[in-house]
Amino acid sequence: MVLISAYLIGSIPVGYLIVRIFKGVDVRSIGSGRVGTTNTVRAAGPFAGIFTAILDFGKGILVAYLAHIFFPSSIWVKVIAVILAVVGQIFSIFLVERSTAGKLLFRGGAGGATTLGGAIALWPVSIIVILPIIMIVYFGIGYASLTTISIAFFSLVIFSYNAVVGLGPWEYLLYGAATLLIVLYTLKPNLERLKNGTERVVGLRALLRKKGQQDSSIIK
Repeated sequence: MVLISAYLIGSIPVGYLIVRIFKGVDVRSIGSGRVGTTNTVRAAGPFAGIFTAILDFGKGILVAYLAHIFFPSSIWVKVIAVILAVVGQIFSIFLVERSTAGKLLFRGGAGGATTLGGAIALWPVSIIVILPIIMIVYFGIGYASLTTISIAFFSLVIFSYNAVVGLGPWEYLLYGAATLLIVLYTLKPNLERLKNGTERVVGLRALLRKKGQQDSSIIK
């Protein structure tokens, strides 16, 4: 029951609901079509994006807390619960669509905020390492997809290091490895665009590009 609840909590499409409530539009029809932080910003502005990020982040914290309450001695239940929360955020049961070929498609976000919440729920100190890195990647390098990947990647690095030096259980490696594989699979189209140089930029690069376009139009 806890694991099912973890997936269902992760599946709550908060970005979709926020944009629908405040803008009256379907965020899936905008930008990348995802319901996570970055696309919510595109659809409804930064405050909607921040609110979405906080709630998606909270999913990872909440399911870890529930797992601890009901199975306080089981590391595996806690780890699997936070993984399922990430799966739900990316493949939401509440956003199922049928493709033109008749297949069921589970829509959602990219999983970044929930992955971060899960990592911090497992080891709170990880925020000291992960948060500065993702801020640099998002605002400096300027790709939301790489930001999401970096959260899962450095979660794996942190939990691997902790296991080797005796600061944490080996079971946490499953979280890092599983979330990294999941987000890499989810972001395959983004990785292809990165390879082709057509991926959307965010953060400082997006601002600089927008300013450059404005300056260019003024000159003309």
